[in-house]
Amino acid sequence: MQFFRSLSLAVALLSVAAFSNTAFAHDGHNKDKGQLVPVTEKDAAWVAKAKAEYPTTACIVSEDKLGGDMGKPVDFIYRVEGQPDRLISFCCKDCVKDFNKDPEKYLKVLDGAAAKKDGSAHAEHQHKK
Repeated sequence: MQFFRSLSLAVALLSVAAFSNTAFAHDGHNKDKGQLVPVTEKDAAWVAKAKAEYPTTACIVSEDKLGGDMGKPVDFIYRVEGQPDRLISFCCKDCVKDFNKDPEKYLKVLDGAAAKKDGSAHAEHQHKK
C-alpha cells in the first residue's frame, strides 16, 4: 500500500513539474512577441516625432480616420525585445482588443502603409529632379 502512495505522489509531482516547464516555456515564447505599452510623459518627445512620421491617417484596425468621429486617437507604443519601438495609433479603445488578438495582421497593415508612403515620397523626390 505504501508503494502505491509513493508511486501516486511521484506521478503527481512529475505532472506538476512537466506542467510548470510547459508554462515557463510558454511565458518565454510570449517574450518574443510584442506588447502594447501606454504612452507616458517621458515618451512625449519620441511620440511627437513618431506621429509626424506615422504612415497613415486611418486606424489600422477599423480603417476609420484617426481623430475623426471617434475622437482623439488612442496611442500606444508597441515593444518587442531587441527591436525598435513602434507607435500604434487607434481610433478608439475598442480597436486595442482587436489588435491584441492578431498583432501581426495589423502590423502588416501598418508596414504596407509605410511602404506606400515611402514609395510616394520617393516618387515625389524623383519628380522634383
